[in-house]
Amino acid sequence: MSRERKMQPDCRKEARKKQSTRQLINTKTITEYSLETYQGEQLVYFMIRPTNLSVLSDASVGARIYALMNVLKGVAEIEILCLNSRENFEENKSFLRKRAEEERNPVIRRLLEQNQVFLDRIQIQMATAREFLILIRLREEKGKEMFSFLDRIEKSLKEQGFEVKRAGEEDIKRILAVYYEQNVTSEKFEDYDGQRWIIPDD
Repeated sequence: MSRERKMQPDCRKEARKKQSTRQLINTKTITEYSLETYQGEQLVYFMIRPTNLSVLSDASVGARIYALMNVLKGVAEIEILCLNSRENFEENKSFLRKRAEEERNPVIRRLLEQNQVFLDRIQIQMATAREFLILIRLREEKGKEMFSFLDRIEKSLKEQGFEVKRAGEEDIKRILAVYYEQNVTSEKFEDYDGQRWIIPDD
């Protein structure tokens, strides 16, 4: 029994090595309106345009909180996500700090420290670059019933004063690209590597 128990973690590691990237991130496919998982769920995202709370009065901020509370009370299935919508330089800064500590040449050390300061400034400028998403997990809803349910949620958000848009296929690809690889430069995302080089038959 003990040998079997010791082997189980290794078997799981081997199984994970054989999984495709899509299996590892639990993304079976992306449709025009959702992300389908291998567990049979459909994840639908609503993109909320953020409000600059720093310029609002306390009363206005309270009103925004109350509006969000009304949405949450009306739809129990809602999940809220806040993601970076720009690059994250933490790994770069960590690498520069480590190099500066190891570097013996004072000139190069100063250059490395200046690079850290430069990245800090960029990070501060992009501190408000956030993306706010409402996530709905669909398990059994299908067809007209599903779209009616999603329309009701979108209507509820708009009635409470939120600027909202249901994420489409390209939006979902961009969200995943930023989340997994900090890619904010691509204008169009391929379904598979090298797709842009394929020339269809006439």
